[in-house]
Amino acid sequence: MHRCSIDEILQKIQNEESFEAVAEDYSFTLKIEDYVPYVCGAVHDGHQFRKSLWDNCTHTQYERWYEEDPCTKAMVQSHPIVIAGCDSRFEYDLNRPPETAVYKDAWGKELWKEPLLEKEKQISLNKHLNFYRVVKVLIEKLESKYPKILVFDMHSYNWKRWEREVPVWNLGTININNNRFGALAEQWRERLENMVLPIDMQTTAKINDTFQGNGYFLKYITRNFDNTLVLATEISKVYCDEHTGIIFPEVVRSVEEQFKIMVPKMVRAFEIENV
Repeated sequence: MHRCSIDEILQKIQNEESFEAVAEDYSFTLKIEDYVPYVCGAVHDGHQFRKSLWDNCTHTQYERWYEEDPCTKAMVQSHPIVIAGCDSRFEYDLNRPPETAVYKDAWGKELWKEPLLEKEKQISLNKHLNFYRVVKVLIEKLESKYPKILVFDMHSYNWKRWEREVPVWNLGTININNNRFGALAEQWRERLENMVLPIDMQTTAKINDTFQGNGYFLKYITRNFDNTLVLATEISKVYCDEHTGIIFPEVVRSVEEQFKIMVPKMVRAFEIENV
């Protein structure tokens, strides 16, 4: 993996180069092994939190980890195009628009002991801006090569905080064109529900049960690209212990191995569907 400037990454995409890079400020990674008609994204995978913010932050490392989506990149890392955030959503949230990407409070608790300095906020917003500069050029390049693009937008959520039964997998679809793509979303839900995981519960999958797909990553791509479908795919944190931070690698690996088969099948179904 090479450290590259944003301009270098954009040029490599324009030239259709295969590469694996980390942004020069280490804010995100992008791997392109081949220019295929699908992308895997993990915008909340990151846990980095820059040192200049440490002393001013009221949230502990565990509190930040609890609201992040650890291992979501690992679940899709086998695929040809993978883009993933490296920084914590508590520094700036790639799944929120720029106006609200830098939190003032988070989950009912003030985030900063003292109001964030404007220069600190601007550093974070520049990272957010650069990430979406790359997303835009990447999808433009893929749409120039293929009639339709599929984006798997990977997230996770804390299921133990819910006071009702919730699904292992949730798809958020309220911001996609359901007249055009609703049947494909249902296909993906069925495939997820058929996954067999090394956990002591039945694998369930529902649409718009716990979350509805209101993230900025999905909205940005959907708004700017008519022929790209984003599937906001959330796994409940059955692959770790939410309360201790312990990761269950056998579950993460099982998802990754099954995605190696399921994702390409979904891409083929998307290609032949007349939408």
